[in-house]
Amino acid sequence: MARRPLPRILTHSAPLARMAHSAPLARGRELARTAADSASDVFHPLITIGRGLRRLGAAGRGRWAETPKDQRGPLAFFVGACGLVVWLVPYGPLLALIAVMGAGAWAGRERTPVVTGPSEAETERLRALYEALVPYLSAEGDPSPLYAHGGDWAAAFAEYAFDDDGRLERLQLKYPAYFTDGEDRSRVRIEQVLYAKAGRGREYRFTWDELANQLTLTVLDPLPTDIAAQRFVTAPGETVLGFTDPDSVQRTLPVTGGEETRDAPPAVWRTGQRSTEPHLLVLGQPGTGTTTLLRSIALQALQHGDVLVIDGGGTGEYGCLAGRGGVLGVESGLAGALATLEWASHETERRLIAGNRARQAGTAAPDDTRRPLWIIADRPTALSHIAVAEGLDDPQQWLQMPLRHGRAAAVTVVVADQFETAELLSDPVRAHTKARVVLGPATAEEVRAVLGAPPHTTPPAQVPPGRGYARLGGAPVLRLQVPATPDPLDDATGQAHREAVLALLPERTVPADGAAPTEPVTGGTAVDVGKRAGAGAVEAGASGRAPVSEADDGPTAAGAAPDAEESGAAADPSTAEPVGASARVRTDKGGESRVLTKGGEPRVIKGTVEAVRAEG
Repeated sequence: MARRPLPRILTHSAPLARMAHSAPLARGRELARTAADSASDVFHPLITIGRGLRRLGAAGRGRWAETPKDQRGPLAFFVGACGLVVWLVPYGPLLALIAVMGAGAWAGRERTPVVTGPSEAETERLRALYEALVPYLSAEGDPSPLYAHGGDWAAAFAEYAFDDDGRLERLQLKYPAYFTDGEDRSRVRIEQVLYAKAGRGREYRFTWDELANQLTLTVLDPLPTDIAAQRFVTAPGETVLGFTDPDSVQRTLPVTGGEETRDAPPAVWRTGQRSTEPHLLVLGQPGTGTTTLLRSIALQALQHGDVLVIDGGGTGEYGCLAGRGGVLGVESGLAGALATLEWASHETERRLIAGNRARQAGTAAPDDTRRPLWIIADRPTALSHIAVAEGLDDPQQWLQMPLRHGRAAAVTVVVADQFETAELLSDPVRAHTKARVVLGPATAEEVRAVLGAPPHTTPPAQVPPGRGYARLGGAPVLRLQVPATPDPLDDATGQAHREAVLALLPERTVPADGAAPTEPVTGGTAVDVGKRAGAGAVEAGASGRAPVSEADDGPTAAGAAPDAEESGAAADPSTAEPVGASARVRTDKGGESRVLTKGGEPRVIKGTVEAVRAEG
């Protein structure tokens, strides 16, 4: 039987195409689309309410299915009672209908879908980080490895967060229990991988939780560098070394940074008789802010005590302190440093003896023994090198007494030096400086050698002056930013910083060189060099004279050490007299040191009393 041919309209598509693109059909489609849009706009509230009622009905059926069978009876009775109450209330059914329609409209509204999970770029970054950790956190023979090539990174990374630029800012990862998280070498290897893959140029903190086998990586904000020298709100015995991270300390101080006042977390160093870290050691590279830190400490110490400054570098960075009230001396020469430090050693011993006698007598310690004395030595190894070349005593040997017994005598020692000459520091300095600060660029090994523990943060890409790490005794290592305290006499210092430092300096008590004394001392009576009235510091960098103390029983003029007390602890006068001494000292029973010149008449030089050894 022959096959019948199909109609022409089905074998040729040209007529169909012409019909599809005909004008009447196109107008019909446009009218239908417009009618559908109009109907959708008109019936949109009803559609929304219907969708909401459907969702509420599905939620009700799910709740009824989840309800145990023994509780369905009371639940049905409660619903029926509520319906009866609504029926009996005036306008109750109408209000119930309005409430149901409102609930349906709220439940049926179109919700914008919330994007959860990382984006495609963030997923690729996390996958790359996961693959980079596989060689270090996997082991052969593990039946269910947490880290494996091509594995699930979501199982290893518990938490993660990205900033607006798509860079990782927080990551909490799990690691297998057999990972040696107690070894520093293993930790450093993982931290280096995370630092490289998370993005260089930022500071990260690594927090290891050995109990839960978790590591948390956190991006740290840069420490503020706009805080200048100012009067900090601290108690006596507290010194602000700088400022650190908010979550590292439990205290804030009001500070002025720029033109605004805000609260900043400080790194506070506590000194005194109950301090466990009574002395401080600062190490750093040249130009990293070690002198700035010592200058800031000196300005804070002058509020409640006296200060002796040894400028081993001889750069004049402490010239602004010379002649100020409370500054006993600023020495930059070897002779003056030896005399000053020897006096400080004898002063520490005198304070111990006076305090011991007061306790044995059942009385309070004298006021002059309780006034804090600060010995600030900047680069003492430079003077030690000169002393060895000239065959003199090492100035650091006179720091042994203040370092060992300074806490009981209210004497605090602050030493600053450079990494290149740190091996020249004496053993007492290394042993008794429990508070440590490292400033400037330093490797983790160098920080560990000085502070006794490695930092838990990565080094910054650009290290500003005064930036480093601090550790007080056995406390954790803190990031530190020293407040800007430049030399106000330096021409390169800005006007704002110069005025800030000058506002903290005490009033000048010693006239300039060559100025005549306002009240010359005459007469043949002994002069108490410990009196505060008119007492000041004698700059003896060139002459080698020691300063005159402002304490009631302060140092003798020209660096002479007081003779031993009458308690039997008397020392040989020939050995007790320091280098550069030129006075004869008599110690009365009352503990007062007096200097007599030839004929009993003292001589006033540069506004201070300088005793001349009596001849014969």
